[in-house]
Amino acid sequence: MINLQPDQSPRIPQVWGKIPPRNKNFTGRTDLLSRLREGLGGRVTAVLPHALHGLGGVGKTQMAVEYAHRYKSDYDLIWWIPADQPVLVRSSLASLATPLGLPSASVSGVEEAANAVLEALRRGEPYTDWLLIFDNADEPEELTDILPQGPGHVLITSRNHRWAGIVDALPIDVFTREESVEFLSRRVPRGITPTDADRLAEELGDLPLALEQAGALHTETGITVSEYLRLLAQRTSQLLSQGKPSEYPASMTAAWALSVASLEEKLPEALELLRYCAFFGPEPIPRDAFSKVVPGLSPRLAELISDKIRLGRAIGELGRFALARLDIPARTIQVHRLIQALVRDELDQAEHDRLRHEVHLLLAKYTPEDPGDVANWDTYLNALGHLGPAGVARCQEPVVRTLALDMINFLYASSDYVSARDFGQSFIDEWTASSGADHEDVLAMRVRLGNLLRELGQYNEAAKHNTETLQAAEKTLGSDHDTTLRALRGRAADLRASGDFQLAHEVNEEALRRFESKFGKEDWNTWRAVNSLALDHGLKSDYLNARTLLEEVVRGVHAESDASADPASYLNIYTGLARAVRLGGDYSEACDLGEDAYAYGTEQLGPEHAWTLRTGKDLSIACRRAGDYHRALELAEEVHQRYVRTLGLNHPDTLAAAICLANIRRTLGEFQEALVLADDTVRRYPRVYSAEHPYSHACAGNLAILRRITGDAEVARKINEEALAGLEAKLGRDHHYSLIIALNLATDLADVGEAESAYRLCSGTVRRLSALLGDNHPTTMSAAANTVAHLRALGRDDEAAELFAATEERYRRTLTLEHPDAEVFLEGRRLDVDFDPPPI
Repeated sequence: MINLQPDQSPRIPQVWGKIPPRNKNFTGRTDLLSRLREGLGGRVTAVLPHALHGLGGVGKTQMAVEYAHRYKSDYDLIWWIPADQPVLVRSSLASLATPLGLPSASVSGVEEAANAVLEALRRGEPYTDWLLIFDNADEPEELTDILPQGPGHVLITSRNHRWAGIVDALPIDVFTREESVEFLSRRVPRGITPTDADRLAEELGDLPLALEQAGALHTETGITVSEYLRLLAQRTSQLLSQGKPSEYPASMTAAWALSVASLEEKLPEALELLRYCAFFGPEPIPRDAFSKVVPGLSPRLAELISDKIRLGRAIGELGRFALARLDIPARTIQVHRLIQALVRDELDQAEHDRLRHEVHLLLAKYTPEDPGDVANWDTYLNALGHLGPAGVARCQEPVVRTLALDMINFLYASSDYVSARDFGQSFIDEWTASSGADHEDVLAMRVRLGNLLRELGQYNEAAKHNTETLQAAEKTLGSDHDTTLRALRGRAADLRASGDFQLAHEVNEEALRRFESKFGKEDWNTWRAVNSLALDHGLKSDYLNARTLLEEVVRGVHAESDASADPASYLNIYTGLARAVRLGGDYSEACDLGEDAYAYGTEQLGPEHAWTLRTGKDLSIACRRAGDYHRALELAEEVHQRYVRTLGLNHPDTLAAAICLANIRRTLGEFQEALVLADDTVRRYPRVYSAEHPYSHACAGNLAILRRITGDAEVARKINEEALAGLEAKLGRDHHYSLIIALNLATDLADVGEAESAYRLCSGTVRRLSALLGDNHPTTMSAAANTVAHLRALGRDDEAAELFAATEERYRRTLTLEHPDAEVFLEGRRLDVDFDPPPI
């Protein structure tokens, strides 16, 4: 627990993140701060989050800032999180990864980084004394799942009183009169008497934000209290006569109006700048958003941006008049949401539209062109919080639409799929309403949304969505438009997800033809299309063609381009090549390629990037096949743990990682652990794929192996018979997946005493595998090895001896006799062949 006693040598927080500057005029709240400190620090059990709740303008945020500064010596880590937009919460949590010694969001993705941060806070590693402040939270349901647990403290500010029923809540009201007088005496150290301060506080209802406005105006203009009160009464009367409803006292609006009038008189361009700031979000606005003149800006704003001295002075005046909070080191401007609302309320609709549109143009110019470059991700994060409040989705300007598309690409690249999906859907809804469902921008965004749905494992929804998108794109844009071609590739992926590998192959062949015709053979768009086609070849058991295609792509990348131009795509291709080599039976080379691909992914994208994890899973399989069980288990456990944490138990990548882990555990003799995991995973597969998907049947075959090993051969037989029937219906008998199940089913038959049936099934499987994969493929050799055992069980020793000699020689020339499979064969035992689902 945090020590409440004064420290002889107060420590300084080792991590101090994004805390707003302390208000030098902070006044009073002594009792509230003491109660908050006692509630957070005075317990010996786990501390509930605390919430400061009250109306806007009462000083909730300022009190949280004061608490952080006043008690910073009691913490090793203090971090500020804007919480009014849920999408920003995970991004802010993710930005804490690097200070905690975790991979940053730029290498692991926002979701992975945020979850890793929550886990580190829960464990108290490396810091137990931490404080996270969630500022301006709204609905509790939006945050309760991501509030950190553990030994540290959580502080929330909110206008929503519902937090009081969920956490320890402390209501914040306006100042007491004594606090108001003290504040004004500090804010205006010369020129205001206690009596005048009392009069001013009375008229302003003791609202801290209004008092700050009044104090700043007095300091900047020297206006007397009597004159201020006369003007305030005049403004208040005008407001009341207008009859506008407001949740705030008319005196607050009047106080703001007086400040704005004085600002306009002193520096009109400062007021102009404030009006633009009112149409950004309430989060910090990067000063660089006002650094470039772009077509479409008003002449006045263009002139102000061009004159850096005048721009700096205007920004400074906003701070001096207490109309904005300036963070000089961070180079940001932040305007209180209440002030933003008051500014907007004074403008007519035409001005609303003009200013909002120009803010869109500023944001579009602020964000760089390449959202896939990790060097640009901080800039995109700075802009992200303003997209919703600024109403970017409603803009029809091409450069702003491009900003929206690029933002989705950024969120996709950083693995924040949920936020990308939500933003993408909002853009589609707005663009469809304004431009029509068949507009090019709508279709381009729909293609991105389809990819996101697929990444989230929502295959049925993705397939329906993408079919409609492809039909519309071909009709409206033509068959060779970029958007149509990308939709066509997405259609092939949907077909794979449905289990129709043949039709997916046909669609990808057509897509590749179109890509080559438009882009040529030596282009990243074409190389990605080749990679998709190679995956189809692999799913049809044609591993040689898959390998040949990918080897050509890798050579082309190195000859005509640079892998660093698109490291994620290159890693995907390189991993696909290692997988094709493994499935073709060359385990040693697959390990060599896989290790190189994994090292490349770790270096270029980071160890926790989604594609690096997939590469690690494939490498684990290759190591298991090659007999390096220690390395296989290490990788399988690490990858599975990360997938469960970031994607949940029902995501396709998690399921594939679970199958990989169950297979290596069975291989190592951990039968019960493997059985529990395999049984749970097989039950989950139909929730993601259909029950008749080849992966569902083939993974059931893994479970059957474990059922037999743990003593229930009859159940194993039933599972394998159903799996084989399902696979034959989908893929035919002469598919690798079907033949694996048939091979294991033969062993089930032998174990239940049906030796002749076992032999016939196994010997027939050898012939089919030989024709499909060749005599020297490890699966073929496993089938031959098992046939030897079946022959011996039938007393056909001469035939068994002949087949034994031929099989032994093949093992000697390929895997070597020291390979675990060869050792099982030489001992006269039967081999089990398991299955690992490739990515869709």
